[in-house]
Amino acid sequence: MALFLLLVVVAIVLGIIGVVAKGLFYLLVIGVMVLLADFVLLGLRLGRRRRLPR
Repeated sequence: MALFLLLVVVAIVLGIIGVVAKGLFYLLVIGVMVLLADFVLLGLRLGRRRRLPR
């Protein structure tokens, strides 16, 4: 869970820098990609936990 929160913070910081700094729009794009990858990772981890052992 700590990795999820760390990646969310990194994505937010990259997005803010990408919006504020002129000419660094690519940082915003990287931040959005990190955020999307983070949600995919979270979904995979939650999907594995829901399976009940037999």
